[in-house]
Amino acid sequence: MRSDVDPVRERQMIASPEEALAVAAQLSAEFDAEASTRDAERQLPHQQVKALKESGLLALSVPVEYGGIDAPATVLAEVFRLIAHADPSLGQIPHSHFVFLEALRLQGSPSQKAYFYGQVLGGAMLANAQSERGPHPIDVDTTTLVRQPTGDYLLNGRKFYSTGALFADWLVVRASLTDGVPTAQTPKAVVFVRRDTEGVDVVDDWDGMGQRTTASGTVTLDNVAVPAEHVVPFSPIFAGPTVYGARAQLLHSAIDVGIATGALAAGVRQAERARPHFEAGVATAVEDPTLITVAGELAVTVRGAQALLESAARAVDRAQADLTDEMAAEASIAVAAAKVAAVRASLEASNVLFELGGTRSASASGNLSRYWRDARTHTLHDPTRWKIQHIGRYTLTGARPPRHGQI
Repeated sequence: MRSDVDPVRERQMIASPEEALAVAAQLSAEFDAEASTRDAERQLPHQQVKALKESGLLALSVPVEYGGIDAPATVLAEVFRLIAHADPSLGQIPHSHFVFLEALRLQGSPSQKAYFYGQVLGGAMLANAQSERGPHPIDVDTTTLVRQPTGDYLLNGRKFYSTGALFADWLVVRASLTDGVPTAQTPKAVVFVRRDTEGVDVVDDWDGMGQRTTASGTVTLDNVAVPAEHVVPFSPIFAGPTVYGARAQLLHSAIDVGIATGALAAGVRQAERARPHFEAGVATAVEDPTLITVAGELAVTVRGAQALLESAARAVDRAQADLTDEMAAEASIAVAAAKVAAVRASLEASNVLFELGGTRSASASGNLSRYWRDARTHTLHDPTRWKIQHIGRYTLTGARPPRHGQI
């Protein structure tokens, strides 16, 4: 493998979970300043992603034996919440980076881990190229990876919703290991491909109403040559107990909770500027007893989602330390409950903020609709109605949830 790492960035090395949270809080404050403008004008956050790469946060999950601090899930979740609180698009951009670092930890060879963890410690960012558009089911990857007589591979396919691909140093492509017609049972691998590799085309064609600056566009792969050492098995992750899916869903939940806390904070700011209803007989809107009730009810919802997020993160950490079928199932169910609460909180907070702010808050120039648009877009990622099903079965009968990357 090539051992070079892009030398152009000065990179901070984070030494502790406490430092990670402090760095994330500082970046959150910086990212918040122009978040509304970036959304309104769809200005892609190149400088903000650069700051994220330089911050050292992208190396948080690198194991200690490879030079990292192996930050617990509780820390990762709060880092994601802090970033999403300021700018949910920036919260989502590094999501797949951490998900595929977990795939590397679970299935990578020692030499693969040494190389790719080294890249990340050097400031490199990974982005996903895994989702495909139908009509085939979501668990079928028509993108194929075919072994050549040399032992290396050829990669061909087309991916959509490739969040962060425009900003990434490496794309991680999920592909079926076949030269025929893939099915849901076809073994899969994840392939680490440099973004500037010949045959790779990243297209900025994402036009979502929310999460507008994630650059979640199309990636096409045309006879991309892939060395064997850049191929990591994917399907075996789910052969035994795992928290791979729970960790991925935990970070999605953190993004939704971040949207909720951000929307609540925006609503409070609007309430401070709003005029009181004349029937309240008070000098300011924040003294109106009916508005106080609205704020209190929303705070309970948002705080509840935060608490479930923290509890789920602890469950993931416990399962990681003592990985059994039951511990993995409990972690998945805890994360599923957190995700349901996070979705509800983000949608409610992004709606109620207008009630807190009154008519003035509906001004297009304020762009407060971005919270609801971001929440509604991101919460479509994984349907909570299926999480409710798994939670209900586990509660009533102890039935463990399935092993896949979405629970």
